[in-house]
Amino acid sequence: MQLLMPDWPAPPNVGAFATMRAGGFSLAPYDDGAGGAGLNLGNHVGDDPLLVAANRSLLARLLPQEPAWLTQVHGTTVCDAATVAAGAEGDGCVSDQPGAVCVMMTADCLPVLLCDQAGSVVGAAHAGWRGLAAGVLEQTVASMRARGAGRIMAWLGPAIGARQFEVGAEVRDTFAQHDPAALQAFTAREQSGKFLADIYHLGRLRLRSAGVDDISGGGLCTVSDERFYSYRRDKTTGRIASLIWLK
Repeated sequence: MQLLMPDWPAPPNVGAFATMRAGGFSLAPYDDGAGGAGLNLGNHVGDDPLLVAANRSLLARLLPQEPAWLTQVHGTTVCDAATVAAGAEGDGCVSDQPGAVCVMMTADCLPVLLCDQAGSVVGAAHAGWRGLAAGVLEQTVASMRARGAGRIMAWLGPAIGARQFEVGAEVRDTFAQHDPAALQAFTAREQSGKFLADIYHLGRLRLRSAGVDDISGGGLCTVSDERFYSYRRDKTTGRIASLIWLK
């Protein structure tokens, strides 16, 4: 199993990582893209349920307990990892209880992991453009603060890169209506009339508007880097997971 460890100044009692594509049991088109089996963790993408369960079991060996798997719907609902029912709808997850694991699955959308400097509260968010525009990051940060979080830091996990994320004018306009500074995240493509969007830049803007200035990560592209699953590249594909917990 290949893991991506966040490069950020989190306190030592915070555990966090993102999975990659290789090292599981899933077969094509959910494989590792290099002739081996894949670590698909999504049970909603058409993969063999037994293989997904085996992948999740393999992942669970690295964690204090089973992650709080949610049904992600590109919304802004934030759940508590320690109390949420398995499969509940949510695109944000927080915890102030040691051992409870927040998790978000992605295949191009932006996963964001969060913790406070004291190591008292952690959070994770699934920030596709719709959820990002609707305020999922702000809601997750607010939920952390409601649990006593102090100064919060964030890590931006693997997501579609700025050279790959083509969107229509309606996406640009949605973000610009909230914050005109968001226009800086869009580059016009004259031939198609569409725009290239930098979801990392948009994520940073939203985090800063919520008072989170300590932001790491944001240098990968799931479409260009075949170590990751990518819906935009492959359509039928698996899901990686980004996870965080208090030790």
